[in-house]
Amino acid sequence: MSIFGAESMADPRFDDSARSYDALLVLSFGGPEGEADVIPFLENVTRGRNVPRERLMEVAEHYQHFGGVSPINAQNRALIAALEAELTATGPELPIYFGNRNWHPFVTDTIAQMRADGVKRALVFVTSAFSTWSGCRQYREDVIRALETLGPGGPEFDKIRVFYNHPGFIEPMIELTRDALEQIPAERRAKTEVVFTAHSVPNEMARHSAYDLQLNEAARLIADGVGTGRYRLAYQSRSGSPRIPWLEPDILEELNALHDQGVNDIVVVPLGFISDHMEVLFDLDHEAMDRAAALGMTMVRSATVGTHPRFVRMIRELIVERTIEHPDRPYIGRRGPNHDICPVNCCLLHSPTAAAR
Repeated sequence: MSIFGAESMADPRFDDSARSYDALLVLSFGGPEGEADVIPFLENVTRGRNVPRERLMEVAEHYQHFGGVSPINAQNRALIAALEAELTATGPELPIYFGNRNWHPFVTDTIAQMRADGVKRALVFVTSAFSTWSGCRQYREDVIRALETLGPGGPEFDKIRVFYNHPGFIEPMIELTRDALEQIPAERRAKTEVVFTAHSVPNEMARHSAYDLQLNEAARLIADGVGTGRYRLAYQSRSGSPRIPWLEPDILEELNALHDQGVNDIVVVPLGFISDHMEVLFDLDHEAMDRAAALGMTMVRSATVGTHPRFVRMIRELIVERTIEHPDRPYIGRRGPNHDICPVNCCLLHSPTAAAR
């Protein structure tokens, strides 16, 4: 059996069996928690990618603005605390473990602790709403690699489905986007442009996933929810070689374009992030805000879902969904619920033929 679920007889994309779990693993990216951590953390992130040292030092400088501390670990701990309270109040009561790809607590160490605690089967909640190699498949590979490192006897894992169009994600994002729009004077609101942003990825990576389709669908749903047709999707936080094409437009270039079109007021919605971590605090609150100010534009940045009660409740609903037979799988929009079980060629880093060259 795959560690990420058996195939349903009715539809191989979904697991319609009632299953029992004895733990939840919250799996995330990780971030430094002090100045001494920054370079080792970035070396972990970029290992095997041939990122120039000067680029590493440039990104390290971003963290120095915040004392070398990324807020992502603290935000994940706050989410876990909120989810623990939700599960205690309404069930099912599951111990929650926290693991990261790139910094402490590392996923291998966490799974070792789970095994020592006697966990046999666990669900995995990945802190990414969208499907792409870096936001989904790579996390599954992290778990597989950890189990291979630890050897026989590890828990089995099933990954909770991607939730980009779940009501528990879209509804609070509508609320938060509306809150941001209401900071623009009422008489200027109708001409305000909403710019949804997400982390850029290489075009080749995007081609083998539904990332761009899902982002556009989520943006449409949120824009419809707040009642605006003035919106667009832009990307941010590109970190790769300039010779490799990545998803565009970049948020800074999009601000320039909006200014040239006569737009004076914008609301930026970090759609691709569930919490205000470094890419939000530096790339949006610092770089994008400075660019907007230099152009004479008013920019308001919406909050992320964080520990919004509806979002926390959604995670509980996704847990329960995997424990009952033939569950309802709530979604909003045109694309239907995302699969429980990832196909073999889902969210590849690049095409199989490219990998073989």
